[in-house]
Amino acid sequence: MLDRYPQRIVSLVPSQTELLYDLGLGEKVVGITKFCVHPDSWYHSKTRVGGTKSYHFDRIKALKPDLIIGNKEENDREQIQELMQLFPVWMSDIFDLPDAYEMMKQVGEVVNRKEEAEVLVRQTMNGFAGFANPKRLSVVYLIWNDPIMAVGEQTFIHCMLEQCGWTNSLAKQIRYPELSLATLQSLQPDLLFLSSEPFPFNDKHVTFFQENLPHTQIRRVDGEAFSWYGSRLLKTQPYLRKLITSVNQSRRGRTEGKRV
Repeated sequence: MLDRYPQRIVSLVPSQTELLYDLGLGEKVVGITKFCVHPDSWYHSKTRVGGTKSYHFDRIKALKPDLIIGNKEENDREQIQELMQLFPVWMSDIFDLPDAYEMMKQVGEVVNRKEEAEVLVRQTMNGFAGFANPKRLSVVYLIWNDPIMAVGEQTFIHCMLEQCGWTNSLAKQIRYPELSLATLQSLQPDLLFLSSEPFPFNDKHVTFFQENLPHTQIRRVDGEAFSWYGSRLLKTQPYLRKLITSVNQSRRGRTEGKRV
């Protein structure tokens, strides 16, 4: 794809931006999106070229990138095609952990950080190999509130729920189905996860859903831990382990309370 290693990179995906940082790209990354909040130093120092769906083409052109890195789900197809007419573009397509590992390796090769990427992948794989959760609790994971939108199959979040040992109640539905409150109530999941992104669920939403699902354990969860598929996978493993333990302890407490 490239006849030399890139020196001026624009990243259009937050999780892949963080990966570039952790691979030690430093000044070679010249542009990021307004959602690329990690690392904080880059967020405040790099040129922001727009969001993940809409870009400032003038800013990108001014940066004169020799590589743009994106993702098929997160970025707008038509705008990516327009960028492809102007600059070299590399796109990832990720549905599960193997896809994420392959993405990290491929990015490492493209940006001349192959060994660093392979080390990161090995560390991440070893970390997930130790996950063990005997509680196959059912879960619905919400990403939006009005309308209520949840996570189905063919999504990275679905993969992460399964990796943590939970059963996605919407596993037979594709992508991000809309749900009525009545449908959600009919599912009666053991767990309801309210993600921190893209919709910022807060305590009032927890109260609302708890009133309508009194037998379900409601949790606000870190969306980055479930949806960021770059180097954050390694960083969020302690969070996921703690969440699994907390959920199981709470579940055990609720069960013992019913027995009493």
